[in-house]
Amino acid sequence: MTTFDGILPHLREVLGSHRQTLEELDWFVVNRDLNGRVRLIVPEATASNPDVRARLEQLYAELARQIAPHHHSGGTGLLYEPDLDISLEHGSRTPIEGFSNGWMVDRLAVDSHWTDIAPEHGDPPRIVFASLKGGVGRSTALAACAWKLAQHGKRVLVLDLDLESPGLSSSLLPEDRQPSYGVTDWLVEDLVDNGGSVLQEMFAASPLSHDGEIYVVPAHGRDPGEYLAKLGRVWMPNVGADGSREPWTARLRRLLAELEKNLRPDVTLIDARAGLSEIASSCIAGLEARLILLFAIDGHQSWSGYRLLFRHWQRAGIAELIRDRLQMVAAMVPEIDPASYLAAFREEAHDLFLDTLYDEIPPNGEGWNFDLADDTAPHHPWPVRWHRGYAALRTLHGKLATVDDDEIRHTFGGLIDPLERSLGWGDGDEIRPPGGNR
Repeated sequence: MTTFDGILPHLREVLGSHRQTLEELDWFVVNRDLNGRVRLIVPEATASNPDVRARLEQLYAELARQIAPHHHSGGTGLLYEPDLDISLEHGSRTPIEGFSNGWMVDRLAVDSHWTDIAPEHGDPPRIVFASLKGGVGRSTALAACAWKLAQHGKRVLVLDLDLESPGLSSSLLPEDRQPSYGVTDWLVEDLVDNGGSVLQEMFAASPLSHDGEIYVVPAHGRDPGEYLAKLGRVWMPNVGADGSREPWTARLRRLLAELEKNLRPDVTLIDARAGLSEIASSCIAGLEARLILLFAIDGHQSWSGYRLLFRHWQRAGIAELIRDRLQMVAAMVPEIDPASYLAAFREEAHDLFLDTLYDEIPPNGEGWNFDLADDTAPHHPWPVRWHRGYAALRTLHGKLATVDDDEIRHTFGGLIDPLERSLGWGDGDEIRPPGGNR
């Protein structure tokens, strides 16, 4: 019996032994369904050619024996479709290595997936704060960045999209200023075309705004109500009367566009769900971010997790669509010997990018590659220092209300300064020209 991880090795072997037959086709798709069972989909016109059809049936019979129980029996493993686009629809697709006409499609429980990379949004720029694990100070750092940007006169829109672990809004809003609704409410109401009824009551201005403004959109409103019942529905696509499907990632983009149209921010900061789930992919890959800040601490879990994600993008052939928007953030840099910690972090991050996303060329050659010591590189960490005063997010609102600028700069300056420069608001030019080799 073959396990799920054994499917691809057997698939490559069988497809390779039938290369001549497959290369005669205009296209073919290997479809892996929600249960992990595999079908082969080929053009409908093929069914009328007895010779090619017999060879394809032999191919699938061999594959079924190799990958059992991840196969379909009773003659249902070979499907004929009129159109490639129909066969690829609503799936996470990757090209099949060694074939110019073949695709692997995974059907997933949600419509969002890591290979669905949205192009960069124009104005306002969107910045995603992401991490593979919670507890690394990501939300606290976002709140501090919003505070500092507003101090410099910027209008900042902040969204809490960590819906399963909400709390960002409490760092920027006192309890009596929490809005009536939040992201979860809008997503549920939107399923019945009622999102407009809550839109104007799902954000509030923070009293920490200074010379600018901070508009906060929480995960839920002042009274969460039936939060768990709502949470179980937010990931749903919006299905129109004509059967059309709008995935939840597209719904999130529509919400962002409505909020930005209403509030006219200079920048939008997004607190993403932690982890490698397909739902987290919507925040990192699907919201048209200009910059994606990847928080990590120097440890095996961080590097192995990011390596899984980066290799997935690499295998799918879509790394170039997102890699120049990534930036590592060294979270919770220890007070003792921070220089040594950051040097070790930088080396691990450089190895990660070198193995997965950087082009295989010398650092001074053509392409997208950065030297270890290049402080403009995405692997070169923007540091956030550990500070006991910011360890508890629930006290951050009071902390920011009384903190002096020197304390913020000491703890978060290594993140805030390059962030402002990347937006063209700090001293000098943007930190990394798009696609540039250094």
